[in-house]
Amino acid sequence: MATAKTPAKTAAKGKKPVGPKPGEYPGKIVDIDVSKEVSESFLEYAYSVIYSRALPDARDGLKPVHRRILHQMADMGLRPERGHVKSARVVGEVMGKLHPHGDGAIYDALVRMAQSFSMRLPLIDGHGNFGSLDAGPAAMRYTEARLASAAMAMVAEADENTVDFGPNYDGQLSEPLVLPAAYPNLLVNGGSGIAVGMATNMAPHNLGEVIAATKFLIENPSATVKQLMKFVPGPDFPTGGELVGLDGVREAYATGKGSFKVRASVEIEKVSSRKMGIVIKELPFTIGPEKVVERIAALVKAKKIAGISDIIDLTDGQTGTNVVIEIKNGFEPEAVLEQLYALTPMEDAFSINAVALVKGKPQTLGLKELLKVFVEHRIEVVRRRSEFRKAKAEGRLTLVDGLLKAIIDIDKVIKIIRGSDDAAAAKEKLMKDFKLNDEQTTYILDMPLRRLTKMSKLELETEQKELKATIAELTKLLKSEDAIKAQVSDELTAVGKSYATARKTRIGAA
Repeated sequence: MATAKTPAKTAAKGKKPVGPKPGEYPGKIVDIDVSKEVSESFLEYAYSVIYSRALPDARDGLKPVHRRILHQMADMGLRPERGHVKSARVVGEVMGKLHPHGDGAIYDALVRMAQSFSMRLPLIDGHGNFGSLDAGPAAMRYTEARLASAAMAMVAEADENTVDFGPNYDGQLSEPLVLPAAYPNLLVNGGSGIAVGMATNMAPHNLGEVIAATKFLIENPSATVKQLMKFVPGPDFPTGGELVGLDGVREAYATGKGSFKVRASVEIEKVSSRKMGIVIKELPFTIGPEKVVERIAALVKAKKIAGISDIIDLTDGQTGTNVVIEIKNGFEPEAVLEQLYALTPMEDAFSINAVALVKGKPQTLGLKELLKVFVEHRIEVVRRRSEFRKAKAEGRLTLVDGLLKAIIDIDKVIKIIRGSDDAAAAKEKLMKDFKLNDEQTTYILDMPLRRLTKMSKLELETEQKELKATIAELTKLLKSEDAIKAQVSDELTAVGKSYATARKTRIGAA
């Protein structure tokens, strides 16, 4: 017969646990201040949006979603020399491993990085319909993607301890907290985002100009914004156009905030034997030809603009923007053009609000501050990379030294191994007879015999010499801050030679 159980030992000695009375809720009710709770919860949400979604890092110019896409594509081996894969596969990998949000948001970010009219230096090489200024992209199951050449300069050397890694959303994998970024991507490609209580809007710039300014700042840390603007006169939009006045640009570069106007690039020419016309070749950033045509048609219909007889949109993916506006006889094309600038998106305002994360905190940065943050980042990347490579070379040199000792009398090595009762005995005998350390001996024992017998003393000595030279060079580099800065400058020069292109946006008069 079962006996009654003794009272729980967790109860206090000499006291019996008291249960809830009939009708009484057994849980604990805590009075809270609703306003305080809402405030704290909202603050947590705001932090999450600011740090994990909406604002780019000033070092690599990327938001977490863009960084995760590039890192995961590099991890998948989708390099420029490899074939394209379905965008849906990339989105699935990113969502499943690093970015636990909607697939739509991930695909939108991937598409933008592939659009030549959105990015001054596209980071994704897209295959298929990635949209236009007037139309969205095809579904991810229809498009394909791989990393662009410029993206390799962003992700290269991430596996050489150049940047810090942190756990992903479920703690099972790790992801880079920032990319090595061989060029100032935030300035080159710009970006926009809306956080809680703040927003950012950055204009794209010319890579060659930005690199020239960065190199100048490395050599002249006290350089002024005016001096830097000799290299970076203004934004350089992928869609071209013309900057109208530089006052807003100067203000933005000095304070991080400013606005200016961008005009369409046009040509006034004969469009028929009897009529003159205005041909739009370039439009302001993010403005599509359909939007302009619709606006002009609406103005003509409302009789708010006169002198236009017809408008034809000949834009296509091959020739680019080509909108022909026919002017009626008796009207001056220049006068009509001024009306078009005033009443249509052919002249559009662009506001810079350069807010980015610096050491985890949102800051408004001018041109010099943005370049300074990047330079500091690259100096740290080069230092950590050099330390990693030095340690790797030293480790390999140790093994080569051990092999050179063993290769002198390979027959004796084989005899010791064959004559030993176990690996431990062989290890002890080799260490004693050849004066090897534990690491060297383990390496020799783990090596297949066929490799050991085929090794050439001359080859090992050549490798030994090269390793010693590498270590000496890296040691010299690490001892000098100026040498590291020079290395950063040289690498920037190499990037500029590989990816820099001519300016597209002209600097116009006020």
